Amino acid sequence: MSRPDHRAPVRLPSLDARERELETCTFCPKLCRSACPVSNAEPRETLTPWGKMSLVNAMAHGDVAVDASHGEPAWACTGCGRCQKRCDHEVPVGAILREARAELSKGGVRPAALEDIEARVEESDSIMRRAADELASEAAYDASSRHAILVGCSYHRGASEEARLALRVVYALTGEPHRVVSSCCGAPLADAGLPERAEGRKRSLGTSMQGLASLVIVDAGCAQHLIVEPAPGLPKPVTLVELAARHLDRFAPAPGLGEEPVRWHDPCRLGRGLGQYDEPRHVLARILARSPDEFAERREQSGCSGAGGLVPLTFPEAAKGAAKRRVAEHQELGGGRVITGCASSLKSFRAAGADADDIVRWMAKSLGVERV
Repeated sequence: MSRPDHRAPVRLPSLDARERELETCTFCPKLCRSACPVSNAEPRETLTPWGKMSLVNAMAHGDVAVDASHGEPAWACTGCGRCQKRCDHEVPVGAILREARAELSKGGVRPAALEDIEARVEESDSIMRRAADELASEAAYDASSRHAILVGCSYHRGASEEARLALRVVYALTGEPHRVVSSCCGAPLADAGLPERAEGRKRSLGTSMQGLASLVIVDAGCAQHLIVEPAPGLPKPVTLVELAARHLDRFAPAPGLGEEPVRWHDPCRLGRGLGQYDEPRHVLARILARSPDEFAERREQSGCSGAGGLVPLTFPEAAKGAAKRRVAEHQELGGGRVITGCASSLKSFRAAGADADDIVRWMAKSLGVERV
């Protein structure tokens, strides 16, 4: 992390509005500590929700220096929201830590791994533009359509086949060809502590889509970013699983898919972020001709893959450990296949040795559009 000059006392005054929540966490008996995927994977007291919030509280009051050593834990959060669900006071730890990241970034304190985050986002734009060009041959694609699909840069970067299948699935469900959004929504910039840059991206996206009739979002992280606080001009977004749940009659049981355990993992941003727990389960139940298998920790208490909040960049070993922990739970319950709806989780689970798929692939199998 870069280190600012601290010849004068420095604090984080913009967090004054969060004083009650910060104080609540600081003097709490740490009842949510087992909820954090980062501190479970890397057992350090400073990485528990209590530790992270206590350090932010101390920096906010000027009790400790605003520097790399005290600021680093603010980036040890996936934003999964699990600790908030465990908290009797429902303190939004993830949101507060994101605000702290913004304040720290203004003071020049940011993990070295994120120094090139804006260049990474620009690279994502290039990747998404190339992906849109490659999808131009699809019957489901129309660059002039009034209907748009935002697959998400994580899919285009690491799950390009799933991105193609998502376009086909949406076409099969709606009967309308879609244009493919070819720019990042800005969610990584918000996680990096650059909220103004993130909002600029969101506003630009809204302007570019003004007048469109619909927007389907595939990636859970992009969906939360754009649905919770939508940009002016943006058509009312709907997630892919939400759209699919509206057309359950289109899905038929796919032969052979339900013969092994098929366990649904709730993506944090889709579940705790948007409250969409039933929709993917209803879709999978149609495809499997039975309810999907479940983790012991599911729905509001679902475990986290460790893939969010840029933690794979800032705390890579903790991110890997969180994924391994989730996969171990899956194996203890009988193994089989893990299904999710988040490109980052998909990548993490596969890297941890799981037999993992994205739900979009199974939708494509059921609708008969996996191969064209």
